[in-house]
Amino acid sequence: MTCVEDFRVLAQRRVPRMFYDYADSGSWTESTYRANESDLQKLKFRQRVAVNIEKRSLRSSMIGQDVAMPVAIAPTGLTGMQRADGEILGARAAEAFGIPFTLSTMSVCSIEDIAAHTSKPFWFQLYVMRDRDFIGQLIDRAKAARCSALVITLDLQVLGQRHKDLKNGLSTPPKPTLANLINLATKPQWCMQMLGTKRRTFGNIVGHAKGVDDLGSLSTWTAEQFDTTLNWNDLAWIKNRWGGKIILKGIMDAQDARLAVECGADALIVSNHGGRQLDGAPSSISALPGIVHAVGKEIEVWMDGGIRSGQDVLRAIALGARGTMIGRAFLYSLGAMGEAGVRRCLQMIANELDISMAFCGHTDIHHIDRSILVNGDIFD
Repeated sequence: MTCVEDFRVLAQRRVPRMFYDYADSGSWTESTYRANESDLQKLKFRQRVAVNIEKRSLRSSMIGQDVAMPVAIAPTGLTGMQRADGEILGARAAEAFGIPFTLSTMSVCSIEDIAAHTSKPFWFQLYVMRDRDFIGQLIDRAKAARCSALVITLDLQVLGQRHKDLKNGLSTPPKPTLANLINLATKPQWCMQMLGTKRRTFGNIVGHAKGVDDLGSLSTWTAEQFDTTLNWNDLAWIKNRWGGKIILKGIMDAQDARLAVECGADALIVSNHGGRQLDGAPSSISALPGIVHAVGKEIEVWMDGGIRSGQDVLRAIALGARGTMIGRAFLYSLGAMGEAGVRRCLQMIANELDISMAFCGHTDIHHIDRSILVNGDIFD
């Protein structure tokens, strides 16, 4: 494996189509999904030579937490369907490498599962649902599991339509169509791994939310839980209940970035949900400079969306991001090769980041700015 694309190709062969497509899809025409990657490639590096680049460092910090490189694993739903016990495997790989892991509310493995299989604090991502008692319980469980930050996703009040999921019959529970059963028969390794685990449902919800005891009741409950009334005033209650560091995910507008500062968040993530929500929205990298300009140094600004290499991380840092998050790169490597794949992917990204930084004449990730780009003003 030499690049993230290698992992993607292998994951497509090894993961059942409905779950691979769930990870590798955007909403409607998928234009924003594609722009997240293609817009990053428009940024060109300024190569420097005859510079002493002997001692280099990628070490940084994200909301005060030391990290081996300015990258965190993003929250991704149904991770445990890419590979059995996928969230546990991803969390262990992230811990071993020295970067943060974020567990999704819609994970297969539970908060308690991750806590039992890791030794360092991880982050928990919260979807704000109508059942506020359940949300309060989730927050309390995250505190009990020693989670060190709460990532609140703000851009899922309604669900973007993803055509691939509809065509594949992805639902709760999944529809056992003939096409899906035939496809499963071609994935014997995945099937054997899933038979070997007890974790096959939404571990944070089933058995915890009122009246949700199986996949059937989960489907009804989930359909009723998207909260279209969510607004900035709700964050005060969450912040008070949590009492720790807050990260807001889904910021794509400078005005919303200012509101994130005013509500006391510790970091914000420039993210369009990987192009899975509002199709036709700008790419994350094109929205990044305006948001950085709007908030200055009042809050840490990170970027999520389209990052497939260490060079993409470097591009985001050059345009002002203090950190980045990877979702699909993580899922591809997990689906392809499990925990070993995620470790290899992180090493690959770090190596690309290190070498590219050196070619640009720098030795410290903290000194990276627009000067490493020949067209750093392209998205201003």
